[in-house]
Amino acid sequence: ATVPQADYLGLTIPDPALEWNATRGHYDHGPIDWDEFWRVVGGNGPCNKERLATRVKAHDDGAWVREAALAHARKHAARYEKAAA
Repeated sequence: ATVPQADYLGLTIPDPALEWNATRGHYDHGPIDWDEFWRVVGGNGPCNKERLATRVKAHDDGAWVREAALAHARKHAARYEKAAA
């Protein structure tokens, strides 16, 4: 994404050093915290924890569907075996 895209969407880029450089025709930004960057890339960011928690909850909430599908498959298999006998 670009700064104009973020502005258009009403997003704020959390970099107080972000400013337009007319000479270069690009935005300049502040220093990057590479330790934080690699922690997030490694799955240790706050969004990843939230994403995983949501994924686990969705899996747990869907247990009844998996159980129902398994029961249906067993019932269907039993009918098939009975008809084949």
